[in-house]
Amino acid sequence: MCDDFTEQDNDKFKQTGGQLNRRDFGKLSAAGIFSLYFASSAKAAGKYEGKLIESDVNVPMPEGVSDSFFVRPAEGTHPGILMWPDIRGLRPAFKAMATRLAAEGYSVLVVNPFYRDAKAPVIDPGKGFGDPGVRETVIPMYRKLTHEASMSDARAYISFIDKQEGVDTKRKIGTAGYCMGGPLIMRTAGAVPERVGAAASFHGGGLVTDQDDSPHLLIPTSPAHVLHAIAENDDKRSPDAKKVLAEAYKAAGVPAEIEVYEGTLHGWCPPDSSVYEKVQAEKAWSRMLHLYKTALV
Repeated sequence: MCDDFTEQDNDKFKQTGGQLNRRDFGKLSAAGIFSLYFASSAKAAGKYEGKLIESDVNVPMPEGVSDSFFVRPAEGTHPGILMWPDIRGLRPAFKAMATRLAAEGYSVLVVNPFYRDAKAPVIDPGKGFGDPGVRETVIPMYRKLTHEASMSDARAYISFIDKQEGVDTKRKIGTAGYCMGGPLIMRTAGAVPERVGAAASFHGGGLVTDQDDSPHLLIPTSPAHVLHAIAENDDKRSPDAKKVLAEAYKAAGVPAEIEVYEGTLHGWCPPDSSVYEKVQAEKAWSRMLHLYKTALV
């Protein structure tokens, strides 16, 4: 997850010519981000692009109501996807990412993980984890996403997805998580193992800890196929984590793709990140699509 060390790496990246002005990007709408983000990618156009239904939705939760975003193809039924944002929460960039995924033939719910405290967006557009006041806002919210709370949330979100028009309940559900969403995809798979068929983590933090509720201890409880796309600087700080994950998945007989993405910094995937790395982000995106295509049956 984001911390002082990742912020130091991110600052160095920006000082040496980082490619994205986060503050300008933060002023854009989801549609604007979608246009800019995918304009130069020949692979961006999905089968259902321009044929989508999107809506802001309120998801009933055990501890309140989660204001979330749901997008799906206008025709047919499709596998459901639960998308967990990074620590900056639900915002236009993640709505754009959900829209892109829906265009590939999925019914996608991207959620406000901090619904217990505030409606999305929980921080001002353009601000990052290193900006004054942001940590003081999001860290207390994040700490409420305990092992038990996040698994309870996952069950509620998946129950909601399965009730929506356009969701094929005969096929498995997928989940994706960024930054703090890494542990959440593992808990989602563990919370509803009979429904979750694929789980993808991007620069996930805290996947392996020395605590009794470490996410990696849930691996034997779920048959979901998994992708872990690891930032290079995260791997340098915790080089053994990928080995522990690989051994746990192998012991459980669970297919898992675990890769360190060369030249990337924590947070490189969302398009509004100050360390966004498009080439590697596109690679990670393509691996996620491959995972869903093969595992959501």
